[in-house]
Amino acid sequence: MQDDQEIIDRVLQGDKQAFGEIIDKYKVRVFSLLRKMLGNTADTQDIAQEIFIKAYSHLQEYKPDRSFSAWLYRIAANRCVDELRKRKRTPSISGIEFELVQKDTPETVYLQKERQMALGERILALDKDYRTVFILRYFQFLSYQEIGERLAIPISTVQMRLYRARKKLRETMSDPEGREALGYEMQQV
Repeated sequence: MQDDQEIIDRVLQGDKQAFGEIIDKYKVRVFSLLRKMLGNTADTQDIAQEIFIKAYSHLQEYKPDRSFSAWLYRIAANRCVDELRKRKRTPSISGIEFELVQKDTPETVYLQKERQMALGERILALDKDYRTVFILRYFQFLSYQEIGERLAIPISTVQMRLYRARKKLRETMSDPEGREALGYEMQQV
C-alpha cells in the first residue's frame, strides 16, 4: 500500500477516489477506537463516517511532518468525546460490563450505578484536553507514548494533562457530594 503522504497529495490534487485508500487502511482502527470509547452502539457506523468526512474536508490542514494516523485518531477521539458529552452518560470501559455478585442487594447495586454515573459526569466536566487523555489512559488502557502518538503531543504533555485531570477529579471529591459519590472509583485513579 502506498505511503500516506503520497495518497494525501493525490487527494489534494483532486483525485477524490484516492481517499478511499485512506479509509480502507484506517477503518478497522477507527472502528476499534469507537467501540472502546463509546461501546458497541448502533450509530458507530455513522460516527465513523463523520470522522472520515471531517478528515477529508480538513485534509489541507494536515501537517506532513506529523503522523497522519495520530492526526486522524485525534479527530476520532475528539468526536467520541463530543458524543459522550451529548449522551451525558458514563463512558463504557472497553465494552467490559461489571458483573454483580449475587450477594449484592438492590441498594448496593443502585449505589454502585450512582457512583459510576457521578464519576462519568465529572469526567465529562473536565476540560476537553484533560478528558481526552484521561479516557485514552484509563478506559482504553493506552501507554503515555501511545496517547502522545495518537494526539500528536509530547509524552510530558500527556503526563501533565493526566496529572491535572486526576487532580481536578480529586478536587470534586472534596465537596460532600463528590466524596460520597466517588469514594470507591477514585481510589483506583
